[in-house]
Formats: sequence, C-alpha cells, structure tokens
Amino acid sequence: MPQERSRGKRVLVVDDEWWLADLAREILTADGHEVDTASNGRGALRKIQERPYDLIVCDVRMPELDGPSLYRELARHEPDPLGRFVFMTGAAHDAATAAFLEQTGAPCLRKPFTVDDLRHVTQRILGSG
Repeated sequence: MPQERSRGKRVLVVDDEWWLADLAREILTADGHEVDTASNGRGALRKIQERPYDLIVCDVRMPELDGPSLYRELARHEPDPLGRFVFMTGAAHDAATAAFLEQTGAPCLRKPFTVDDLRHVTQRILGSG
C-alpha cells in the first residue's frame, strides 16, 4: 500500500526567479500545503520572523542574502535548521556551492528539476517530521 502523503504543512519557497517560486508554490499548494514565497533571503527572514515553517525550499544564489547566508543566519538562532531545508541550484558544479552543500548535507534539487523531483524531496522531509 502506498504511503500517504504529508499534508497541511507550512512551506516557504525562496527564489529570485519569480516564475520558479510561483510554480513551486502552485505544486506544493496542490499537494495540500500552505505555501509562502520570498524573492531573497532577506524577505525570507522577515517571513520566518512572522511565523514558523516546516520546510524552506531555497535557491542557493540570490541577490541581497543568498541561500547559504540564510541558512547560517537561521543556524545562529536554532540548533539545527538542516532538517527544514531543501536547496535548489543551477550551479552545483561551482566549488563554493558544492562545498556548502556537502558541509550541510541538505537535500539539493539541481535545476532544472521535475515536478516529481520537487514532490519527492519535500515529501521525504515533511513525511519524516
């Protein structure tokens, strides 16, 4: 029997490419989650101060405050934000990005990714909570 999907979680999608953030929001909303978006890490921090999120799906490279900086900022205030992060990147080949992803061990969606890729990784994180 297939495992029932996790539903009703709060998800924050952070990406400076508005169309990608909007698409991820639509997919995850259709899966039964409450989804907000932010266009960079600064906007994400403001939203995180307003409410808690079960999952943060975050681009690595963004203006103002990038994904690694957002992760480190949250780590200052939380013992381990790792279990709530999924990163997205089109630059996994970049040495600094690869080192960061290896250091955190966080799941990473490599752009371009499929709808099924997004659903699988978010379900894996949210279903384990």
